[in-house]
Amino acid sequence: MARIATFQKAVNEALDQEMERDKTVVIMGEDVAGGTYTEGDSDAWGGPLGVTQGLYTKFGDRVMDTPISESAFIGAAVGAATCGLRPVAELMFIDFMGVCFDQIFNQAAKFRYMFGGKAETPVVIRTMIGAGFRAAAQHSQGLYPIFTHIPGLKVVVPSTPYDAKGLLIQSIRDNDPVIFCEHKVLYDMEGELPEESYAIPFGEANFVREGDDVTIVAIGRMVHMATEAADNLAKEGVQCEIVDPRTTSPLDEDSILESVEKTGRLVVVDESGPRCGMAADIASMVATRAFNDLKAPIQTVTPPHTPVPFSDYLEDLHIPDVAQVEDAVRNVTGSS
Repeated sequence: MARIATFQKAVNEALDQEMERDKTVVIMGEDVAGGTYTEGDSDAWGGPLGVTQGLYTKFGDRVMDTPISESAFIGAAVGAATCGLRPVAELMFIDFMGVCFDQIFNQAAKFRYMFGGKAETPVVIRTMIGAGFRAAAQHSQGLYPIFTHIPGLKVVVPSTPYDAKGLLIQSIRDNDPVIFCEHKVLYDMEGELPEESYAIPFGEANFVREGDDVTIVAIGRMVHMATEAADNLAKEGVQCEIVDPRTTSPLDEDSILESVEKTGRLVVVDESGPRCGMAADIASMVATRAFNDLKAPIQTVTPPHTPVPFSDYLEDLHIPDVAQVEDAVRNVTGSS
């Protein structure tokens, strides 16, 4: 049975149901168990934005507070994963992964390959991404392309409560390391959310909207920008097909190519940077594999190649918006 719930509730419920189902699932992170019984509060804070709130009360020591040392607790999570547990490590912001790169891309990502497929590392690293939260340059980046680049890692970027729950459950059950990226601006977003447990397979894109004139591939929060733009463009007679990859590694290349083969036009909308980002990667893939299907040059919509500004006004200008998506579509369809 489905009901309306938030993105944040979806993540919490996925963790709750998987911890109930599998006793080897544990949570590690900063303040996930902190704050209990302080100032009259009988529950833990549940991380910086309260996403895991209620789980410490229910599961006790399986929800573990860690020091403010990403290299230490990510290393501990990776080690625990090789020894029979299924840790879900909450690393507050993806911006902080720089201090634990070795544990992620030189250890967790490599074990299966270094030991002839005999080693498994079922660890999930949950982390917040994206601008728009007034968190400035060091807490607002969309660095998922860095992890997409590394063989051995799976990278998930959900855009809706439904996808967040199903993909997180799949992540926890997967036997490889997963980087699970949650856009902090989406936490309060509401959508349909089934009460029962379900898993969404990796590498299967979601066709958010069907159309014949242009394909828009959008990732994470940008799916909602693309949807609003498509609604506006439909009034002008332009029918957009929106493809949400949901995972950047594995990437559902076949669904993207199938859509471009039908529409002949491609716009890629992504909040990560323009250099070596997902927009550039997807554009390159389509140009290489579907060049003869294209009726117009590929357009990408990304932030500028600058850090996220601290100024509210400049931050809003930094983030790709609906008007930019509309302009890109008009350019490729010749309707401008």
